[in-house]
Amino acid sequence: MATKKKAGWAEMPAEGRFEFGGDALKKAWKDLHAGDGEPYPDEKRAAAMLKAAGKSAPKGLDAASLAASLQDAWRAFHEGRFEAAWEAGLALGPLGASVAVKAAGIHGAYLVDDENTRLARFQAAMGLAEDAIVALPEEANSHYRRAFALGRYSQGISIVKALKDGLAGKVRDSLDRALALAPDHAEAHLAMAVYHAEVVSKVGGMIAGLTYGAKASEAEKHVAKALKLVPKSPVAHLEHGNVLLLLNGRKGEAAAAEAFEKAAGLKPRDAMEWLDAREAAGMIEE
Repeated sequence: MATKKKAGWAEMPAEGRFEFGGDALKKAWKDLHAGDGEPYPDEKRAAAMLKAAGKSAPKGLDAASLAASLQDAWRAFHEGRFEAAWEAGLALGPLGASVAVKAAGIHGAYLVDDENTRLARFQAAMGLAEDAIVALPEEANSHYRRAFALGRYSQGISIVKALKDGLAGKVRDSLDRALALAPDHAEAHLAMAVYHAEVVSKVGGMIAGLTYGAKASEAEKHVAKALKLVPKSPVAHLEHGNVLLLLNGRKGEAAAAEAFEKAAGLKPRDAMEWLDAREAAGMIEE
């Protein structure tokens, strides 16, 4: 487990670190981003982002420098250098939000023990995601990253409080928008499955459906879609197991254990997947 600290960020365990130097990142990109559909940040992509963001883009930034900076930020993320990925993305403002929010969210969820630190991390990510929606409203990941940060924060304060405060509705709205823009966004489907399952689990099927539009059948549909899209992704099977437990309680333990075993047995392709697989392995031991 992570024990060494640096500037408040626990470091990635050595066995979970990866290397994506040179052309390795580009070659692995399709597999690494099968779940979120993030386009590879070459100069063409960077130029399109600058044009779309307009005045929201940082001043003095051209396509070549933006592409290089985004590649460095994503390289840091996939290698497990989450603090570097966050700082590099943050320096690019809303144009770096996708990598920064994902880095903060994954690090906060898996490598931060202190609850207040974790919630502050998610709040910072939420703010950056909001900026990205203003700058890049037609990007599915602008909306998905907001849902991701909000969802992690909501889980930290309890789903019941999140429902009371209206946060769960914001998660749902952002996921709806992300899926409208990218119907095959696997991670958004997983998040939507968890949304439905958590609400049903906390308030019961009838109230969940009438008040929040949450249904067990929708959770099952979204997780099945994600599993079809990214069968080799540990997080798909990890969340499948979590959804089974939320919807079925003790009756779902055997099927959930199978899902966790599947996640833990997959070969991770980057630091995030290593953490997902480790989390699944821990669920089996509980």
